[in-house]
Amino acid sequence: MNNRVTTILKWLLVCSLMVSLLSACGAPSVSEQYPLESVNNDGSQTSYVYRAAGETVPEVAAKLADQRRPQQMSPENNERMFLVYDDLWYHLQQDSGNPEDTLIEVDSREYVQRNYDPSFLEGYLTAALIGSLFDTIGSYGDYKGYNQRDVYKPRGSYHPPSASEKKSIPPITVDGKGSITKRSSKTDVSKSSGSGWFSKGSGSSGSYSGGSSGKITRSKDGAGSTSSGSWYTPRKSKAPKTSKSFGKIRRRK
Repeated sequence: MNNRVTTILKWLLVCSLMVSLLSACGAPSVSEQYPLESVNNDGSQTSYVYRAAGETVPEVAAKLADQRRPQQMSPENNERMFLVYDDLWYHLQQDSGNPEDTLIEVDSREYVQRNYDPSFLEGYLTAALIGSLFDTIGSYGDYKGYNQRDVYKPRGSYHPPSASEKKSIPPITVDGKGSITKRSSKTDVSKSSGSGWFSKGSGSSGSYSGGSSGKITRSKDGAGSTSSGSWYTPRKSKAPKTSKSFGKIRRRK
């Protein structure tokens, strides 16, 4: 009994460790929670800006950190905070035009390397993280975030998201029930209650119906067959005829 309890406890410990590791991987999907407002996209250098209406910077930071634990998070601040994940940097800023809203700027690692000023980031993140990011970069910009894009201009320009750019963002997923329809240019299938038709390319065609009786007519040489549009009912075979006879067995002398 004690061995069994010990085994169960070990498995629970392993499961809890796996859950904690999985929760620390990846980054929170902001596109599922907030509308996309602006895009700056130049190859691997990408920056997407979302709006959290009516939410403060610390509130948004806490919500995102609860979903996925960041590698590093700047101290709580009402005007600006950073959350750093594997290859994405989340720059949360109080909107200067609408102070009750928070702008969520999601920058790729390459975008931060080519646009931000390391001395600006040192006020929010550790020197070790900043040094590892800019160690191999010969030149960098003086960008300080989307709020100040007109003063500290980044490479490229921000613009409202196009239809194709909106499609590139991961879609919202919800729990529900439904069906999947697979389209094909070669095969067309339609169904109705009790009847329908099918086509299978050249040289093979037929039809079906919801009925339970019908017939199939075969050619005499057996080379092919055609269908009258309903199912085939096989013909019953007749039992072979038998006859009775009488006889004697004689033993040779």
